Amino acid sequence: MKRDEALKRIAKLREIIDYHNRRYYQQDDPEISDAKYDELMRELQNLEELFPDDGLASSPTQRVGAAPLAKFSPFEHPRPMLSLANAFTPEEITDFDARIRRMADLDRMEYVAEPKLDGLAVNLIYEHGLFVRGATRGDGATGEDITQNLRTIPSLPLEMKKSGAHPVPDFIEVRGEVYMERASFGKLNHRRAVDGEEPFANPRNAAAGSLRQLDPKITARRPLSIFVYGAGLLKGMQFSTHFGILEALRQWGFPVNHLIEKADDISACIAYFGRISSLRPELPYEIDGVVLKVNDLTVQEVLGSVSRSPRWALACKFPAAQATTLIRDIVVQVGRMGTLTPVAVMEPVNVGGVMVSRATLHNEDEIRKKDIRIGDTVVIQRAGDVIPEVVSVVTSRRTGEEKFFYMPSHCPECGSNVVRLEGEAAHRCVNLSCPAQIKEHIRHFASRDAMDIDGLGEKVAASLFDAGLIADPADLYFLTEEKLLPLERMAQKSVSNLLDSIQMSKTPAWDKFIFALGIRHVGEKTARLLAQHFAGIDELMGADVEDLTQIKEIGPEIAHSIVGFFSEPKNREVIDKFLRAGISPLVQRQRKDRPLDGKYFVFTGTLETLGRNEAKTLVQELGGTVQSSVGGKTSFVVAGASPGSKLEQARNRAVAVITEKEFLKLTGRDKS
Repeated sequence: MKRDEALKRIAKLREIIDYHNRRYYQQDDPEISDAKYDELMRELQNLEELFPDDGLASSPTQRVGAAPLAKFSPFEHPRPMLSLANAFTPEEITDFDARIRRMADLDRMEYVAEPKLDGLAVNLIYEHGLFVRGATRGDGATGEDITQNLRTIPSLPLEMKKSGAHPVPDFIEVRGEVYMERASFGKLNHRRAVDGEEPFANPRNAAAGSLRQLDPKITARRPLSIFVYGAGLLKGMQFSTHFGILEALRQWGFPVNHLIEKADDISACIAYFGRISSLRPELPYEIDGVVLKVNDLTVQEVLGSVSRSPRWALACKFPAAQATTLIRDIVVQVGRMGTLTPVAVMEPVNVGGVMVSRATLHNEDEIRKKDIRIGDTVVIQRAGDVIPEVVSVVTSRRTGEEKFFYMPSHCPECGSNVVRLEGEAAHRCVNLSCPAQIKEHIRHFASRDAMDIDGLGEKVAASLFDAGLIADPADLYFLTEEKLLPLERMAQKSVSNLLDSIQMSKTPAWDKFIFALGIRHVGEKTARLLAQHFAGIDELMGADVEDLTQIKEIGPEIAHSIVGFFSEPKNREVIDKFLRAGISPLVQRQRKDRPLDGKYFVFTGTLETLGRNEAKTLVQELGGTVQSSVGGKTSFVVAGASPGSKLEQARNRAVAVITEKEFLKLTGRDKS
């Protein structure tokens, strides 16, 4: 076959296979047998090997083939992937509508209503119509690059279809949800059981676990699907409505859920919620609610965002799935802060498609309030369709053999005294060296949001502690091959990988190190605040309550907890050990002056010298606040190349508009 003929046949085969992929994966209506499909695919593969061309990257043959990755790279989303506020009742949905209509000064609001899939949110980057990168949602600002794994999903287009009504944009972030259908999930679990592997708990876990495989060939064997539900950053064209974006995505070849509808007002939304709820058991995939979004994109801009969620969207959750079961026993678990948590051990029961055998009872007060006893028959549910909890006791089933539960006076792990401080519901172990606390503390220290030590999970941490190799997190940095190799299930490769990961963690971000220390009441957000105000561990350890409460959002309770942590001699010893091991947190240069204190900034367009995340970090370091939309508090709108509608909003509101150069002068970065 001549090259010209071969290239024509290659183009035709790609078109045919893409068509049959859509019939099979999106329309659930295949036209040819699997054998015929395989025959077409083999012909295409053979021709591409003989006659490679420029279109290979988007060919259906390129779904799999990349080598396994050692670790996922971080991916900064061009536009943040925000989470959604929740509602659980029609009253909360109505309140949401009233609130945003008041803010937007509108009598009626049009929405787009869509099913809320129970899967994994992803961000897909297309340039000039080609899929180039994809990532998990992560913390909203930064996700994990899983491009090669996403390529294996048959229903995800590697190249956007050209549409007369909507030309392919130069750049677009497509937001979607990767999921696994119920039937496919059942077949996968059956296959795993036959192979002697642990079954997945539910379709969402199966989808998430499949996407985070380091070897794309494993992902390719998992039956994953995707629906797209919107766009982030878009260059080269504009839309006026969210529904218009969905229609364009559909024409570009993306799978868009056919149940998505426009709703004229909030009453139509509530009716949609009820209709989808009744359809839920019949759907081939898991959903846990519906999502409502304001249709008008200009109104979305006006409403803006609050904290980590947009004001213009709402997740309306279905009532939690419930079941009845028997409490066999109540046991106590000890957390890393010494908190004793009672846990109900129950007869296994299927709740919303997941087998549940344990449920947290929170604390003794909660047990007394609900009058829960060992031997009771109880109603349980998965709160938010995820966390098992006991809702109530079926008192009519009591036989008189049930037993009251009392919190122990001594820690079940170490035998030390248990105390309950005044004003607290929790019972705590007073022993800082309690094995349960140390194991959990080490696991927290190594977690992804802290020091990110790959390969150091709960089982490995417990194994290291039980073997006497570590007594605190700092001991991790003094481990050697000679110490690790004798441990069970620690082969040469896993030991080398663990030691490499520990070594790589020696230069963490300053805020990650603070979070990793496990100070009570200091989560990721508070750790970032502390990192912005203190230029290193010595400065932070020397701070008193008055210094700490000067920081906005840090109150007396958090301040006393921080001071108390660094006042404990044992904690000081561990920090000294960290420094001896060579831990060197990357501290951003601190400035005595904070010229942007009290100033609010909005960015629009493309900046020349700064990335959007870099500009945001700079504003925050200098005391300012970055907003996602122009509002009453906005001090400056920084306009880069190709600004969007925020520029017009700023002019309408008489908000100062400045260039990137003027912004850099405000920050002290530009001295010209």
